[in-house]
Amino acid sequence: MNSFLRRVPATFALAPLALAVLLSATPAAAQPAQPPHLAWKTGEEAQLIEQRVEELLARMTLAEKVGQLNLWGRGDEFRMEWLREGRTGAVMNFTEPAHIREVQQHAARSRLGIPPIIALDAINGFATYFPQPIGQAATFNLRLVELASYWSAREARAAGINWTFAPMIDMTRDARWGRVMEGAGEDVHLATLVAAARVAGYHRGGLATSAKHFIGYGEAEGGRDYNSVWIPVSKLWDYHMPPFQAALAAGTFTVMTSLSAMNGVASTADRGLVTEILKGRFGFRGFVVSDFESVRELMNHGTAADGPDAVRRAFMAGVDMDMMSGLFDAHLADLVRAGTVPAARLDDAVRRVLRVKMHMGLFDEAPYDPALARRDLATPQSRADSLAVARESIVLLRNEGNVLPVKPSVRSIAVIGGLATHQEDWQYSDKAGLPRVRPDRLTDELARLFAGRVRIASSRGLATHCNLAAGNTAGAVATARAADLVVVMLGEDCEQIGEGTSRAHLDLPQPQQALLDALIATGKPVVVVMHTSRPFVLTRFVGRVAAILQAFHLGTEGRTAIAEVIAGRVNPSGKLPMTFPRATGQVPIYYDRLPTGRPRVKHFRYETGYLDESMEPLFPFGFGLSYSRFTLDNLRLDAPSVPISGTIAGEVRLAHAGGPAGQEVVQFYVRQKVASRSRPLRQLRHFEKVALEPGAARSVRFALPVRSLGFHDDQGRYHVEPGEYEVYAGTDSNATLAATVTVTGEAIVTTP
Repeated sequence: MNSFLRRVPATFALAPLALAVLLSATPAAAQPAQPPHLAWKTGEEAQLIEQRVEELLARMTLAEKVGQLNLWGRGDEFRMEWLREGRTGAVMNFTEPAHIREVQQHAARSRLGIPPIIALDAINGFATYFPQPIGQAATFNLRLVELASYWSAREARAAGINWTFAPMIDMTRDARWGRVMEGAGEDVHLATLVAAARVAGYHRGGLATSAKHFIGYGEAEGGRDYNSVWIPVSKLWDYHMPPFQAALAAGTFTVMTSLSAMNGVASTADRGLVTEILKGRFGFRGFVVSDFESVRELMNHGTAADGPDAVRRAFMAGVDMDMMSGLFDAHLADLVRAGTVPAARLDDAVRRVLRVKMHMGLFDEAPYDPALARRDLATPQSRADSLAVARESIVLLRNEGNVLPVKPSVRSIAVIGGLATHQEDWQYSDKAGLPRVRPDRLTDELARLFAGRVRIASSRGLATHCNLAAGNTAGAVATARAADLVVVMLGEDCEQIGEGTSRAHLDLPQPQQALLDALIATGKPVVVVMHTSRPFVLTRFVGRVAAILQAFHLGTEGRTAIAEVIAGRVNPSGKLPMTFPRATGQVPIYYDRLPTGRPRVKHFRYETGYLDESMEPLFPFGFGLSYSRFTLDNLRLDAPSVPISGTIAGEVRLAHAGGPAGQEVVQFYVRQKVASRSRPLRQLRHFEKVALEPGAARSVRFALPVRSLGFHDDQGRYHVEPGEYEVYAGTDSNATLAATVTVTGEAIVTTP
């Protein structure tokens, strides 16, 4: 891992500081049957691999070379004999160990016996599920982020899979976009650290990664999936590029292009991005894979006339492997024979695929043993770690009158909502014969924790757990009236989450809101558990309920974690990785906005804002309550001025002032007050999650290299400028403790 720290670019030099904490906290004890720890080989070992690649490449026919560049998925079109014919270099969506072994056996019978890469979207679990990536980011705990990816990888590897289409590290500030759930939220600093942690976890668990989607996918206009994006050069380098640079520095083996077009150029055909920047400037040695059928979709983008033209444009842009369109298979050999595609470019692509396979160790590993799956899936340790991540993913947004944790005076609780009473099955439907993990119901977990001391009654209240149709509202209200406390679980499920689920409205669906209104009308204190994959608009009910818990689809052990928080067994410590709006019309909304010439000061018409809504968020980025009361004071800088080549360092005092032992995330933000172009009002530059016992206090230090505080211009040049910088410390992005430091010296400008 030291090589990882050495390769972190100076433009995000803060990353090593937090990553050092991550790596030092990574569990050291090896689990039984530990999978291979993947990493790019170095030195003589890497040289030997290059020799083996060249020797194998020299023996390959044109058809065999093209075959290595095709990725096919399990389904009606794919034929196992293609593996024997050397017609495919990778397959996807095989999950049953027996089928995976069959894939390997067919490939072994090909003329050259080149092993296939076997891929799956192992995003947040395989048999044991962890919180969605946005929920992992909510922990603000990089060790747990790495741990979640480790188990996702280890279990998938036990089933025979060796490549994942993760991490998704697209930046977004638009909660309407359905794929918010797969990323780390709106902040580039947090997302950069999470990207590196996830790559490290997957590699420790034995899966090669595919950093995706290169690049800008999260900027889709209107939050509509697959829509066009428009990104200035400065924003591309300051906001979208750092997480990818971190993933590359962490050693990702592959990169996936985006389905979208940026500034009028489809990413799958963007030579400037893929070949000149990714492979050239960044020196990426792995291979680039298209997203699902994105080569074919070049025709829909209006940048390719037909199949052969789409292949030529994508391949010459730098895409090395075609996912599922079949167009490389159909046309690439003919294009090479005709001289339209140079043979040298074909060899480069094949060389990259073979290089990755050899660095993954596929040529040298023993045949896959399907018995591994039963031994290594859904183990007690994986479930314990899933629970640990889920506990710290939960964000307490409201706790009026300290209604939580449940007080001894509460003798009965009504649990309402299909999400609370339904036992979800998180498995892929085709994982036949594998160990199955079925999460417990929230009702069962609360009953277990209160062990007869509190009566637990339940009512679904809605037609199904999908929460889209009204159900027995009267029954739910009657159950609520008979209880001392009401817990209602609302949000998204079924087909409402993930890719292709963009929303125009971020409010609760009407049947859910109607049910909640009826429960509130009982006069009983209501605790709302929001089980969503993105920020929702909570304005309609936030002031009318006693408490709100935000849970970003917590996985296998999620109901247990929620019950523990409600019962007080766990003190919540999660923080919001995205701003929560007051109204959908505020979206995109984010904390690190640029200043304006007419800021909101006097709240009159000719200042920035809205006529019909506050411009401030409902809950800011980094926000999250605790059952403990923490105070933060005495922000102190080590020096009032530092040279431009130096480091802004200091500390702040965190104290535990009441309640149980708990954790607080101390956050440090920076603003460059005057610069050659407008700079954000503040940007997160460091954070630390601190555990304190009652009455304890601790000084939390930070050290920010000035060279990491710069920005890019519209030519892609990186600027670090002297002048006054403000440092803020707090527990969310509205941090109020502030200190000013002067940076001295001459400006530094780095050309691309």
